[in-house]
Amino acid sequence: MMLPWKQIVLLSITGCLAACTEDVIFQGPRWRTEPSDLILPISSPDQQATITCEAEGSPPPQYRWSLNGTLIDLGNDYRRHMSGGSLIISNLDKDQDTGVYQCTAFNTWGSILSRRASLQFAYLDNFKTQTVRSAVNVREGQGVVLLCGPPAHSGELAFAWIFNEYPYFVQQDSRRFISQETGSLYIAKVEPSDVGNYTCVVNNTVTREKVLSSPTPLVLRSDGVMGEYEPKIEVHFPDSVPAAKESVVKLECFALGNPVPEISWRRTSGVPFPSKVKMKNANAVLEIPNFQQEDAGAYECMAENRRGKNAVRGRISFHAKPHWLQTMTDTALSIEENLFWECKANGKPKPSYSWLKNGEPVAEGRVQIENGALSIAALNLSDSGMYQCVAENKHGIIYSSAQLMVLASPPSFSKSPLRALVKARSGSEVTLECKPQASPPAISLWKKGNEILQRTERITLLPNGTLKIANVTRRDAASYTCIAKNQFGTASTTGKLIITEPTRITMRPTNMEIIVGESIVLPCQIACDPALDVSFSWAFNGQLIDFQRDSDHFERVGGSISGDLMIRNIQLNHGGKYVCVIDTDVESLSTSAILVVKGPPGPPDKVSVEEITDSTAQLSWTPGRDNGSPITGYIIQARTPFTVGWQAVDTVPEVVNGNMLTATVVGLNAWVEYEFRVVARNIVGLGEPSPASAKTRTEDAIPDTAPTDVGGGGGTKSELVITWEPVPEELQNGEGFGYIIAFRPVGTVTWTRAVISNIGVARYVFRNDTIPPFSPFDVKVGAYNNRGEGPFSSIATVYSAEEVPSVAPKRVRARSVSAAQIEVIWEALPAIPERVLGYEVVYWEDDTKPDTVGKVRISGNYTLVNITGLKANTVYYLSVAAFNTAGPGPQSAPINTTTKKPPPDRAPLNIQWTMIGSTLTLHWDPVVAMETESKVTGYLVLLKRHRYNDINSILTNKTTVALSLSANDNYLIQIKAMSEGGEGVGSEPIHIHKLSMGARGSGASCLSPLYLSAALISALLCSIW
Repeated sequence: MMLPWKQIVLLSITGCLAACTEDVIFQGPRWRTEPSDLILPISSPDQQATITCEAEGSPPPQYRWSLNGTLIDLGNDYRRHMSGGSLIISNLDKDQDTGVYQCTAFNTWGSILSRRASLQFAYLDNFKTQTVRSAVNVREGQGVVLLCGPPAHSGELAFAWIFNEYPYFVQQDSRRFISQETGSLYIAKVEPSDVGNYTCVVNNTVTREKVLSSPTPLVLRSDGVMGEYEPKIEVHFPDSVPAAKESVVKLECFALGNPVPEISWRRTSGVPFPSKVKMKNANAVLEIPNFQQEDAGAYECMAENRRGKNAVRGRISFHAKPHWLQTMTDTALSIEENLFWECKANGKPKPSYSWLKNGEPVAEGRVQIENGALSIAALNLSDSGMYQCVAENKHGIIYSSAQLMVLASPPSFSKSPLRALVKARSGSEVTLECKPQASPPAISLWKKGNEILQRTERITLLPNGTLKIANVTRRDAASYTCIAKNQFGTASTTGKLIITEPTRITMRPTNMEIIVGESIVLPCQIACDPALDVSFSWAFNGQLIDFQRDSDHFERVGGSISGDLMIRNIQLNHGGKYVCVIDTDVESLSTSAILVVKGPPGPPDKVSVEEITDSTAQLSWTPGRDNGSPITGYIIQARTPFTVGWQAVDTVPEVVNGNMLTATVVGLNAWVEYEFRVVARNIVGLGEPSPASAKTRTEDAIPDTAPTDVGGGGGTKSELVITWEPVPEELQNGEGFGYIIAFRPVGTVTWTRAVISNIGVARYVFRNDTIPPFSPFDVKVGAYNNRGEGPFSSIATVYSAEEVPSVAPKRVRARSVSAAQIEVIWEALPAIPERVLGYEVVYWEDDTKPDTVGKVRISGNYTLVNITGLKANTVYYLSVAAFNTAGPGPQSAPINTTTKKPPPDRAPLNIQWTMIGSTLTLHWDPVVAMETESKVTGYLVLLKRHRYNDINSILTNKTTVALSLSANDNYLIQIKAMSEGGEGVGSEPIHIHKLSMGARGSGASCLSPLYLSAALISALLCSIW
């Protein structure tokens, strides 16, 4: 029995750790990693084993280990030590280290045991004798068993046999079988090819070691062949085979016999094998993976040949280690409460249960244990600790852990005090909760001011300490105190109750209709008690409006008692229900309005062509959304490969009202592929167009458009050339389109017709030697297609081809004008039978160079032409001919002339200027021509005014010039040398700015004595130009 002072100490400790079960943090040890079975090669290279063990808790757990139930003294064991909680064993010793290990984790809250883990060592000894084994003598056709006799070992083995020498291994088939249970080789029927030496190969699957037996000779006896005999089963499974849940079960069955027996399997119950069952090695091995309860039962192996059959049977029994169906959880209870834990496990055989507290068996007395249930009545502090439920059968043992914390503490409101200020609306119900943390639970009472509250019609005191006051009035406003008490102490908490007047909505939003793109404000204003805190929010179609995310359209405006909603640039999707929600400390109110947004109609749909002719199309469509305003009409548009975009078309009726869903389009061109679309309108405006209809071609028809711009003329002798403007493809009205050309001499009656089927041709030439030159013809052009002939154009007069002029111009003269220009003069031709439209001058440098020929034509009765762009100081040959539409006539006799020498290629230099008043005086050095250049005859001074952008030219034969300039303008001046060869190279431009001309000659007085080069003047004045 615990002494009272010990209880007080424990009470204070647990009171500090936790005040109520809801806030308990369980800090006892719990497993992160538990030990696992290990099997190691006995000659492990590192000679070290690590058995893992790790737990968590606060404070961090410590560990101890046991081997075969005996505590390991790590302090005096140089080969064993811990790293964290894991046990590390060095210098492994098979005799000392083999066994079952268990880890214990503990801290101040208690101890828990891990699952058990075994450590085993695998090895494989050599065969005892290495001499050749005794020969096995058999007759042909007889069955034989060659024994392996594996050496001492630990760990799973795998067997193979070598025939004569490595690497020739015995291949298993229906006649030969190697048992992985015994290692022996079974040959059902010996054949001569089997004679030889056989060596058993044993592999340890853990250590990877391999040993070979001595060879066993197989010798064929000479006393004849063995006759046929019935099967004799040499390899069979035991009568009883235990199998663990989820393991892989393998049953072997092989028989000797002549002929070679066939092996088959069945379940004696007649239940067929599931798909997971596999037959291997010519049915000698039956494999059942993932063994389950339903796989248990009797199995039969049948060996059969034509001499008879034989069978063996055995039963596979199912067993399973325990596994948890139900475990307990960490629990915190107040002192004197009752504990009940139950754990349940499944397994075969059925597991038994035991309980541990802090790693030791639980002593019965106050603790009641029945199967997997543990109960403790009237808990005290000493019952705290780590508990484990243990389920065990002969195939395994499992542990489930949980922590029990027994709490004892006086009442405390540190985590759940009353709100210092509670606001309530007059007439509402107020609930004040009293939730102290206490173990055991505290008894509570309420005070209003200094008076203890009693139950009344309006006041309810619930068993859990909650106070409810119905239909509150201002008289209920006061300070309320909850007092809690248990055997360990008393605590209280106080809050003030304020009663406020109901909040009223003074301005509400109303249902509205609005046009898309406009902006509105939905009002939401209130009158409320000044003691209340108020917040406004808006919902649209049930979703709260996020004013930051949707700031493009929504904004809340107003002050503390106004929550007006501004909606800018309203769109169609803004139509719906808007709810203003007003939240105060004591209540929540709302008011709503429906906003109808009107916009242009949505696009119509399903536009289809119901019927089509050569000029009309009957359309139908389905209406789109009216977007809040009735559809008042439709506009139909069409598109063809020949139009630019969509164009409105004429319809019947001319105006398509909003109630109509069909219309006939008129005025279409025949044999053209059309697409149609429909646009709806309402009082708001035009909507989006519908999707286009399927492409549809109008019917064909006779052409109804004649070619235009009929004309022609020209050509060569005896030709009549006729031209016209082709009919556009969209007006050809059908396939097989072409042209009909009709012509006749003026004054005759009979038409000559020609047909052209090439629609790309717009010119026709009629040749006939009887056609007189330049004779007038009546001409008209029509169109046709597969449906027939269309209209002809109006009649035009076209002249036949004329003859070239028959006479050459006379008295042709030429003179050189400059280095690049020659003037040519001739006499006009007298009246001749042929027309003269003008003259053509041909010129060339050398008769031997035809590629240097140039040509200049001048229309009309002119007899002079200037040829430009010629080479300087070069002889040119010239000839003149008259021409008309038939071409040029005979040329005149060639004449020649030489162009002038080129002008000097140097500009005037050393240009100097002075400025006196508005007079600018320029001086420059003369330009001296070279021998190959024309002599200088004078100078050209170019003066450009900036304001008027005009240029004045001054010619002088001197090297100086005086210019009168306006003081209000800027000037640019350039000087060139003149010669018979033309103008020379211009000087660098001289810029004269109006600021250079000072008023009353002040600027001139500064500049008059100073002579500057043109380049320097330009550089100085460009900066202010």
